Amino acid sequence: MKNITQFTILFLFAIFLAGCSSTIDTSNYTAQQKFDYAKKLYNEEDYFEALQEFNAIVLEYPGSAIVDDASYYLAMTRFQRGEYILAAFEFSKLIKNMPASEFVPTSQFMLAECYYELSPNYTLEQKYTKKAIEEFQAFIDFFPSNKKVKEAETKITQLTDKLARKELHSAKIYNDLGYYDAALYYYTNLIEIYHETKYAPQAMYNKISLLTERDRNKEALAEANKFISRYPQNSLVQQVKKIKATLDDKFSNIDK
Repeated sequence: MKNITQFTILFLFAIFLAGCSSTIDTSNYTAQQKFDYAKKLYNEEDYFEALQEFNAIVLEYPGSAIVDDASYYLAMTRFQRGEYILAAFEFSKLIKNMPASEFVPTSQFMLAECYYELSPNYTLEQKYTKKAIEEFQAFIDFFPSNKKVKEAETKITQLTDKLARKELHSAKIYNDLGYYDAALYYYTNLIEIYHETKYAPQAMYNKISLLTERDRNKEALAEANKFISRYPQNSLVQQVKKIKATLDDKFSNIDK
């Protein structure tokens, strides 16, 4: 049994050594050879080793023709490893330091992608969501004919919806807690800033309902008229019309 255990340990150690020996010594390689080797590691999804190689190229050959390629793949390697903040730093550095590089458009898109990946659940702080929108918009503005523009626009819509949902969530929390002015603030904020999102009609309906409950009927009627004008096909429009009819009756009786 002891011999079997020793054999097993030796066998596993041999496998470990074999794995270690698979790393190639690139100290005598040219810059191009090092890049080709690093790219091979990247394509094989050996991102840990690729990261070391690309980083070495960037540090050792800062003025070479290969450095922008290495810088781009260094950033991409960090992205593939889920190191989104570090990847964003590398993409930003490439854009700033190598504005003539062919990788600038893709780097701008990937910079936005980094923040897109960092964007959290709508209930949490949304600074990365806002940053992603900003960088996707910069991509669209600087590279309007790029084939990725449509994807950037779609993601801006998704991210903007998330910000609107955050406002709606906050409004509902304040409403449930009885902080009605705060709830109205968030409903109004959503309606004014994110009026093109799918959450805007619900926010306006909730605002109308809350204003009615608080006997702020003139404001409620004004909002109801806006809703009917703005969202004539929305599923909530019939309910808003009923609220408006009730309010109209109240004001008619007052006038009498």
